[in-house]
Amino acid sequence: MAVGNIAIPDTIYPINGIKLSATAAGVRYKDRDDLVVIELAETANSAVVTTKNAFCAAPVKVLRENFAKASPRYLVINTGNANAGTGADGMRRAESICEALASKAGVDQSVVLPFSTGVIGEPLNSEAVIAGLNEALDNLASDSWLAAAKGILTTDTIPKLASQKVDVADRSYHITGISKGSGMIRPNMATMLGYVATDANIAADLLQEMLSTINEQSFNRITVDGDTSTNDCCVLIATGTAGSDVIDSPEHPHYQAVYTALTEVFVRLAQLIVRDGEGATKFMTVKVTGGKMTQECCDVAYAVAHSPLVKTAFFASDANWGRILAAVGYAGVEDLDTEKVDVYLDEVMICQNGGVAPSYTEEAGKNVMSRSEITIHIDLARGDATDTVYTCDLSYDYVKINADYRS
Repeated sequence: MAVGNIAIPDTIYPINGIKLSATAAGVRYKDRDDLVVIELAETANSAVVTTKNAFCAAPVKVLRENFAKASPRYLVINTGNANAGTGADGMRRAESICEALASKAGVDQSVVLPFSTGVIGEPLNSEAVIAGLNEALDNLASDSWLAAAKGILTTDTIPKLASQKVDVADRSYHITGISKGSGMIRPNMATMLGYVATDANIAADLLQEMLSTINEQSFNRITVDGDTSTNDCCVLIATGTAGSDVIDSPEHPHYQAVYTALTEVFVRLAQLIVRDGEGATKFMTVKVTGGKMTQECCDVAYAVAHSPLVKTAFFASDANWGRILAAVGYAGVEDLDTEKVDVYLDEVMICQNGGVAPSYTEEAGKNVMSRSEITIHIDLARGDATDTVYTCDLSYDYVKINADYRS
Protein backbone atom coordinates (compact mmCIF):
# COMPACT_ATOMS: atom_id res chain seq x y z
CA MET A 1 0.00 0.00 0.00
CA ALA A 2 1.42 3.37 -1.02
CA VAL A 3 2.38 5.79 1.76
CA GLY A 4 1.04 9.27 2.50
CA ASN A 5 -0.02 11.82 -0.09
CA ILE A 6 -0.45 9.92 -3.34
CA ALA A 7 -3.40 11.90 -4.68
CA ILE A 8 -3.83 12.51 -8.38
CA PRO A 9 -3.94 16.28 -9.07
CA ASP A 10 -7.42 17.81 -9.14
CA THR A 11 -6.44 19.49 -12.40
CA ILE A 12 -4.42 17.68 -15.05
CA TYR A 13 -3.31 20.26 -17.58
CA PRO A 14 -3.21 19.08 -21.20
CA ILE A 15 -0.02 20.15 -22.94
CA ASN A 16 -0.66 21.71 -26.32
CA GLY A 17 1.42 19.70 -28.79
CA ILE A 18 1.21 16.40 -26.87
CA LYS A 19 -1.25 13.56 -27.47
CA LEU A 20 -1.27 10.22 -25.67
CA SER A 21 -3.07 6.88 -25.71
CA ALA A 22 -3.10 3.67 -23.68
CA THR A 23 -4.05 0.32 -25.17
CA ALA A 24 -4.36 -3.29 -24.03
CA ALA A 25 -1.96 -5.10 -26.36
CA GLY A 26 -1.58 -8.26 -24.29
CA VAL A 27 2.20 -8.11 -24.03
CA ARG A 28 2.09 -9.82 -20.64
CA TYR A 29 -0.95 -8.69 -18.72
CA LYS A 30 -4.55 -9.65 -19.40
CA ASP A 31 -7.36 -7.13 -19.46
CA ARG A 32 -5.24 -4.06 -18.72
CA ASP A 33 -3.49 -1.39 -20.75
CA ASP A 34 0.16 -2.17 -21.39
CA LEU A 35 0.98 -0.15 -24.50
CA VAL A 36 1.31 3.65 -24.45
CA VAL A 37 2.04 5.93 -27.40
CA ILE A 38 2.90 9.60 -27.03
CA GLU A 39 2.82 11.92 -30.05
CA LEU A 40 4.94 15.09 -30.01
CA ALA A 41 4.32 18.18 -32.13
CA GLU A 42 6.88 18.96 -34.83
CA THR A 43 7.75 22.12 -32.89
CA ALA A 44 8.76 20.16 -29.80
CA ASN A 45 12.28 19.99 -28.42
CA SER A 46 13.19 17.00 -26.29
CA ALA A 47 15.86 16.02 -23.78
CA VAL A 48 16.67 12.49 -22.67
CA VAL A 49 18.62 10.77 -19.92
CA THR A 50 19.10 7.00 -19.80
CA THR A 51 20.39 4.33 -17.46
CA LYS A 52 24.08 3.89 -16.69
CA ASN A 53 23.59 0.15 -16.29
CA ALA A 54 26.10 -1.52 -18.68
CA PHE A 55 23.52 -4.23 -19.41
CA CYS A 56 21.07 -1.67 -20.76
CA ALA A 57 18.03 -2.96 -22.60
CA ALA A 58 17.65 -3.14 -26.37
CA PRO A 59 15.12 -0.27 -26.51
CA VAL A 60 17.55 1.96 -24.63
CA LYS A 61 20.22 1.28 -27.26
CA VAL A 62 17.80 1.96 -30.11
CA LEU A 63 16.54 5.09 -28.35
CA ARG A 64 20.07 6.45 -28.01
CA GLU A 65 20.79 5.82 -31.69
CA ASN A 66 17.57 7.43 -32.88
CA PHE A 67 17.77 10.41 -30.53
CA ALA A 68 21.24 11.20 -31.89
CA LYS A 69 19.78 11.44 -35.40
CA ALA A 70 16.58 13.44 -35.07
CA SER A 71 14.15 15.16 -32.75
CA PRO A 72 11.54 12.60 -31.65
CA ARG A 73 7.93 12.68 -32.81
CA TYR A 74 6.66 9.48 -31.20
CA LEU A 75 7.39 7.59 -27.99
CA VAL A 76 6.19 3.97 -27.77
CA ILE A 77 6.18 2.25 -24.39
CA ASN A 78 5.35 -1.34 -23.49
CA THR A 79 5.10 -2.83 -20.01
CA GLY A 80 5.40 -6.43 -18.84
CA ASN A 81 8.64 -7.15 -20.67
CA ALA A 82 11.90 -5.18 -20.42
CA ASN A 83 13.44 -6.56 -23.62
CA ALA A 84 16.73 -6.59 -21.71
CA GLY A 85 19.33 -9.35 -21.78
CA THR A 86 17.85 -10.42 -25.12
CA GLY A 87 20.82 -9.85 -27.44
CA ALA A 88 20.48 -9.36 -31.18
CA ASP A 89 16.91 -10.67 -31.16
CA GLY A 90 15.91 -7.97 -28.71
CA MET A 91 17.45 -5.29 -30.91
CA ARG A 92 15.53 -6.56 -33.94
CA ARG A 93 12.28 -6.54 -31.99
CA ALA A 94 12.81 -3.01 -30.68
CA GLU A 95 13.67 -1.81 -34.18
CA SER A 96 10.68 -3.60 -35.69
CA ILE A 97 8.34 -1.75 -33.34
CA CYS A 98 9.86 1.58 -34.38
CA GLU A 99 9.60 0.62 -38.05
CA ALA A 100 5.96 -0.37 -37.70
CA LEU A 101 4.94 2.79 -35.86
CA ALA A 102 6.87 4.98 -38.31
CA SER A 103 5.14 3.32 -41.25
CA LYS A 104 1.68 3.71 -39.73
CA ALA A 105 2.30 7.35 -38.71
CA GLY A 106 4.04 8.33 -41.94
CA VAL A 107 7.28 9.44 -40.33
CA ASP A 108 10.90 8.36 -40.46
CA GLN A 109 11.93 5.53 -38.14
CA SER A 110 14.57 7.76 -36.51
CA VAL A 111 11.90 9.96 -34.88
CA VAL A 112 10.40 7.04 -32.95
CA LEU A 113 11.83 6.26 -29.50
CA PRO A 114 11.06 2.86 -27.91
CA PHE A 115 10.77 2.14 -24.18
CA SER A 116 10.16 -1.15 -22.38
CA THR A 117 9.75 -2.16 -18.74
CA GLY A 118 9.08 -5.45 -17.01
CA VAL A 119 10.72 -8.86 -16.81
CA ILE A 120 14.38 -9.07 -17.88
CA GLY A 121 15.77 -11.87 -20.04
CA GLU A 122 12.60 -12.95 -21.85
CA PRO A 123 11.86 -12.36 -25.55
CA LEU A 124 9.54 -9.41 -26.10
CA ASN A 125 6.23 -10.19 -27.76
CA SER A 126 6.83 -7.49 -30.35
CA GLU A 127 4.07 -8.90 -32.53
CA ALA A 128 1.53 -7.99 -29.85
CA VAL A 129 2.97 -4.48 -29.56
CA ILE A 130 2.83 -3.96 -33.31
CA ALA A 131 -0.72 -5.34 -33.48
CA GLY A 132 -1.79 -2.79 -30.89
CA LEU A 133 -0.32 0.23 -32.66
CA ASN A 134 -3.32 0.95 -34.91
CA GLU A 135 -5.66 1.28 -31.95
CA ALA A 136 -3.04 3.29 -30.04
CA LEU A 137 -2.64 5.78 -32.90
CA ASP A 138 -6.40 6.04 -33.46
CA ASN A 139 -7.01 6.90 -29.80
CA LEU A 140 -4.41 9.63 -29.35
CA ALA A 141 -5.82 12.50 -27.29
CA SER A 142 -4.49 15.47 -25.35
CA ASP A 143 -6.44 14.54 -22.19
CA SER A 144 -5.13 10.97 -21.83
CA TRP A 145 -2.37 11.65 -19.28
CA LEU A 146 -4.03 9.60 -16.53
CA ALA A 147 -4.70 6.69 -18.88
CA ALA A 148 -1.05 6.79 -19.96
CA ALA A 149 0.10 6.94 -16.32
CA LYS A 150 -1.85 3.74 -15.66
CA GLY A 151 -0.69 2.12 -18.88
CA ILE A 152 3.02 2.23 -18.00
CA LEU A 153 2.73 0.53 -14.60
CA THR A 154 4.20 -2.87 -13.66
CA THR A 155 4.29 -3.75 -9.94
CA ASP A 156 3.17 -0.21 -9.12
CA THR A 157 -0.03 0.07 -7.10
CA ILE A 158 -0.83 3.68 -8.07
CA PRO A 159 -0.54 5.87 -11.16
CA LYS A 160 2.06 8.61 -10.74
CA LEU A 161 1.11 11.97 -12.19
CA ALA A 162 1.96 15.61 -11.47
CA SER A 163 0.66 18.77 -13.14
CA GLN A 164 1.24 22.48 -12.61
CA LYS A 165 0.45 25.86 -14.11
CA VAL A 166 2.90 28.73 -13.68
CA ASP A 167 2.15 32.35 -14.53
CA VAL A 168 4.99 34.68 -15.48
CA ALA A 169 4.12 38.26 -16.33
CA ASP A 170 1.41 37.95 -19.00
CA ARG A 171 2.26 34.34 -19.93
CA SER A 172 0.92 31.04 -18.57
CA TYR A 173 2.93 27.85 -18.86
CA HIS A 174 1.70 24.32 -18.15
CA ILE A 175 3.67 21.27 -17.05
CA THR A 176 2.39 17.71 -16.79
CA GLY A 177 4.32 14.51 -16.22
CA ILE A 178 3.99 10.82 -15.44
CA SER A 179 6.37 8.22 -14.09
CA LYS A 180 6.43 4.57 -13.15
CA GLY A 181 8.52 2.58 -10.74
CA SER A 182 8.10 0.63 -7.54
CA GLY A 183 11.01 -1.78 -7.30
CA MET A 184 14.50 -2.07 -8.82
CA ILE A 185 14.87 1.58 -7.91
CA ARG A 186 18.18 3.23 -7.42
CA PRO A 187 18.15 5.23 -10.63
CA ASN A 188 21.64 6.00 -11.80
CA MET A 189 20.34 8.67 -14.15
CA ALA A 190 16.56 8.92 -13.92
CA THR A 191 13.60 6.83 -12.93
CA MET A 192 12.35 3.54 -14.23
CA LEU A 193 10.37 5.52 -16.80
CA GLY A 194 9.45 9.20 -16.70
CA TYR A 195 7.84 11.59 -19.18
CA VAL A 196 7.40 15.30 -18.46
CA ALA A 197 6.13 17.89 -20.93
CA THR A 198 5.66 21.64 -20.94
CA ASP A 199 4.24 24.04 -23.49
CA ALA A 200 7.12 26.45 -22.83
CA ASN A 201 9.39 27.28 -25.74
CA ILE A 202 12.80 26.16 -24.46
CA ALA A 203 15.91 25.89 -26.64
CA ALA A 204 17.05 22.29 -27.14
CA ASP A 205 20.51 22.70 -25.59
CA LEU A 206 19.16 24.48 -22.55
CA LEU A 207 16.40 21.88 -22.18
CA GLN A 208 19.01 19.12 -21.94
CA GLU A 209 20.95 21.10 -19.34
CA MET A 210 17.77 21.65 -17.34
CA LEU A 211 16.86 17.96 -17.42
CA SER A 212 20.33 16.88 -16.34
CA THR A 213 20.34 19.32 -13.42
CA ILE A 214 16.76 18.76 -12.27
CA ASN A 215 17.18 15.01 -12.60
CA GLU A 216 20.05 15.07 -10.10
CA GLN A 217 17.79 16.46 -7.38
CA SER A 218 14.77 14.31 -8.17
CA PHE A 219 14.95 10.95 -9.91
CA ASN A 220 18.62 10.61 -9.05
CA ARG A 221 17.87 11.09 -5.35
CA ILE A 222 15.54 8.15 -4.73
CA THR A 223 16.08 4.53 -3.79
CA VAL A 224 13.80 1.66 -2.91
CA ASP A 225 16.22 -1.25 -3.00
CA GLY A 226 19.51 0.07 -4.38
CA ASP A 227 19.14 -1.69 -7.76
CA THR A 228 19.71 0.30 -10.95
CA SER A 229 17.40 -0.90 -13.71
CA THR A 230 18.51 -1.92 -17.19
CA ASN A 231 15.73 0.23 -18.66
CA ASP A 232 15.74 3.57 -16.81
CA CYS A 233 14.80 6.48 -19.09
CA CYS A 234 13.41 9.96 -18.64
CA VAL A 235 12.25 12.40 -21.31
CA LEU A 236 11.59 16.13 -20.93
CA ILE A 237 9.61 17.73 -23.76
CA ALA A 238 9.05 21.41 -24.51
CA THR A 239 6.45 21.84 -27.25
CA GLY A 240 6.97 25.58 -27.72
CA THR A 241 3.24 26.18 -28.11
CA ALA A 242 2.82 28.69 -25.27
CA GLY A 243 4.50 31.45 -27.23
CA SER A 244 7.22 32.24 -29.75
CA ASP A 245 9.56 33.86 -27.23
CA VAL A 246 12.34 31.30 -26.76
CA ILE A 247 13.76 30.65 -23.30
CA ASP A 248 17.36 30.21 -24.38
CA SER A 249 19.38 30.94 -21.23
CA PRO A 250 19.06 31.12 -17.44
CA GLU A 251 19.04 34.91 -17.85
CA HIS A 252 15.70 34.85 -19.65
CA PRO A 253 13.08 36.56 -17.43
CA HIS A 254 10.82 33.46 -17.52
CA TYR A 255 13.53 30.87 -16.95
CA GLN A 256 13.55 30.70 -13.14
CA ALA A 257 9.80 30.33 -12.76
CA VAL A 258 9.64 27.56 -15.35
CA TYR A 259 12.71 25.86 -13.91
CA THR A 260 11.27 25.93 -10.38
CA ALA A 261 7.94 24.52 -11.54
CA LEU A 262 9.64 21.77 -13.53
CA THR A 263 11.72 20.87 -10.48
CA GLU A 264 8.62 20.62 -8.33
CA VAL A 265 6.95 18.29 -10.85
CA PHE A 266 10.05 16.09 -11.08
CA VAL A 267 10.46 15.87 -7.30
CA ARG A 268 6.79 15.00 -6.89
CA LEU A 269 7.03 12.20 -9.48
CA ALA A 270 10.23 10.90 -7.88
CA GLN A 271 8.70 10.91 -4.40
CA LEU A 272 5.62 9.07 -5.68
CA ILE A 273 7.88 6.23 -6.77
CA VAL A 274 9.28 5.92 -3.26
CA ARG A 275 5.84 6.28 -1.68
CA ASP A 276 4.79 3.35 -3.86
CA GLY A 277 7.94 1.33 -3.18
CA GLU A 278 7.27 -2.39 -3.22
CA GLY A 279 5.87 -3.30 0.19
CA ALA A 280 6.59 0.15 1.63
CA THR A 281 4.95 1.26 4.87
CA LYS A 282 7.19 4.28 5.62
CA PHE A 283 8.32 7.24 3.50
CA MET A 284 11.74 8.41 4.66
CA THR A 285 13.63 11.60 3.84
CA VAL A 286 17.37 11.39 4.51
CA LYS A 287 18.77 14.91 4.79
CA VAL A 288 22.50 15.42 5.23
CA THR A 289 23.87 18.85 6.11
CA GLY A 290 27.26 20.21 7.14
CA GLY A 291 29.27 18.47 4.43
CA LYS A 292 32.41 19.80 2.79
CA MET A 293 30.93 19.01 -0.64
CA THR A 294 27.63 17.84 -2.07
CA GLN A 295 28.97 14.46 -3.12
CA GLU A 296 29.90 13.38 0.40
CA CYS A 297 26.46 14.42 1.62
CA CYS A 298 24.93 12.33 -1.14
CA ASP A 299 27.20 9.38 -0.27
CA VAL A 300 26.13 9.51 3.38
CA ALA A 301 22.45 9.88 2.51
CA TYR A 302 22.56 6.89 0.15
CA ALA A 303 24.51 4.76 2.62
CA VAL A 304 21.72 5.25 5.16
CA ALA A 305 18.93 4.95 2.58
CA HIS A 306 20.32 1.72 1.11
CA SER A 307 21.05 -0.03 4.40
CA PRO A 308 18.80 -3.10 4.84
CA LEU A 309 19.37 -2.87 8.60
CA VAL A 310 18.21 0.74 8.73
CA LYS A 311 15.24 0.03 6.47
CA THR A 312 14.06 -3.02 8.42
CA ALA A 313 14.42 -1.16 11.73
CA PHE A 314 12.09 1.53 10.42
CA PHE A 315 9.63 -1.10 9.21
CA ALA A 316 9.53 -2.53 12.74
CA SER A 317 9.48 0.94 14.36
CA ASP A 318 12.54 -0.25 16.27
CA ALA A 319 14.60 2.70 17.52
CA ASN A 320 17.87 0.90 16.83
CA TRP A 321 19.56 4.13 15.78
CA GLY A 322 23.07 2.70 15.94
CA ARG A 323 22.40 1.28 12.48
CA ILE A 324 22.21 4.84 11.14
CA LEU A 325 25.58 5.70 12.68
CA ALA A 326 27.12 2.55 11.21
CA ALA A 327 25.93 3.52 7.72
CA VAL A 328 27.29 7.06 8.12
CA GLY A 329 30.60 5.56 9.19
CA TYR A 330 31.00 3.34 6.14
CA ALA A 331 29.83 5.95 3.60
CA GLY A 332 33.45 6.76 2.77
CA VAL A 333 33.68 10.35 4.00
CA GLU A 334 37.39 11.09 4.27
CA ASP A 335 38.63 12.24 7.69
CA LEU A 336 35.15 12.30 9.19
CA ASP A 337 35.22 13.53 12.78
CA THR A 338 32.52 11.31 14.27
CA GLU A 339 32.59 13.26 17.53
CA LYS A 340 30.98 16.19 15.75
CA VAL A 341 28.12 14.27 14.10
CA ASP A 342 24.53 14.95 15.20
CA VAL A 343 21.51 12.88 14.12
CA TYR A 344 17.82 13.69 14.41
CA LEU A 345 14.66 11.71 13.74
CA ASP A 346 12.19 14.49 12.93
CA GLU A 347 12.37 16.80 15.98
CA VAL A 348 14.06 14.23 18.25
CA MET A 349 17.84 14.45 18.60
CA ILE A 350 19.09 10.89 18.98
CA CYS A 351 22.82 11.47 18.59
CA GLN A 352 24.86 14.47 19.72
CA ASN A 353 28.59 14.81 19.06
CA GLY A 354 28.80 11.19 18.01
CA GLY A 355 27.06 9.70 21.05
CA VAL A 356 23.60 9.36 22.50
CA ALA A 357 21.97 12.77 23.04
CA PRO A 358 21.43 13.53 26.76
CA SER A 359 17.78 14.38 26.06
CA TYR A 360 17.07 11.21 24.08
CA THR A 361 14.73 8.51 25.33
CA GLU A 362 13.83 5.17 23.78
CA GLU A 363 10.17 6.12 24.00
CA ALA A 364 10.74 9.31 21.99
CA GLY A 365 12.69 7.41 19.33
CA LYS A 366 10.04 4.72 18.99
CA ASN A 367 7.32 7.34 18.77
CA VAL A 368 8.98 8.97 15.77
CA MET A 369 9.73 5.68 14.05
CA SER A 370 6.07 4.70 14.33
CA ARG A 371 5.15 7.56 11.99
CA SER A 372 4.48 6.85 8.32
CA GLU A 373 6.66 9.77 7.19
CA ILE A 374 9.99 10.45 8.88
CA THR A 375 12.99 12.68 8.25
CA ILE A 376 16.46 11.46 9.21
CA HIS A 377 18.65 14.54 9.56
CA ILE A 378 22.41 13.96 9.77
CA ASP A 379 24.66 16.94 10.46
CA LEU A 380 28.31 16.23 9.60
CA ALA A 381 29.46 19.62 11.00
CA ARG A 382 32.32 20.02 8.51
CA GLY A 383 31.05 22.52 5.91
CA ASP A 384 28.05 24.13 4.22
CA ALA A 385 27.07 21.47 1.67
CA THR A 386 23.76 19.62 1.88
CA ASP A 387 21.86 16.94 0.00
CA THR A 388 18.66 14.93 0.34
CA VAL A 389 17.66 11.39 -0.67
CA TYR A 390 14.19 9.83 -0.48
CA THR A 391 13.67 6.17 0.44
CA CYS A 392 11.27 3.76 2.11
CA ASP A 393 11.39 0.92 4.60
CA LEU A 394 11.93 -2.75 3.74
CA SER A 395 9.02 -5.00 4.64
CA TYR A 396 7.96 -8.64 4.35
CA ASP A 397 5.88 -7.72 1.32
CA TYR A 398 8.95 -6.54 -0.63
CA VAL A 399 10.32 -10.08 -0.48
CA LYS A 400 6.94 -11.60 -1.38
CA ILE A 401 6.44 -9.29 -4.36
CA ASN A 402 9.86 -10.01 -5.83
CA ALA A 403 9.79 -13.72 -5.03
CA ASP A 404 6.52 -14.02 -6.98
CA TYR A 405 7.32 -11.46 -9.69
CA ARG A 406 7.39 -13.88 -12.64
CA SER A 407 4.58 -16.15 -11.47
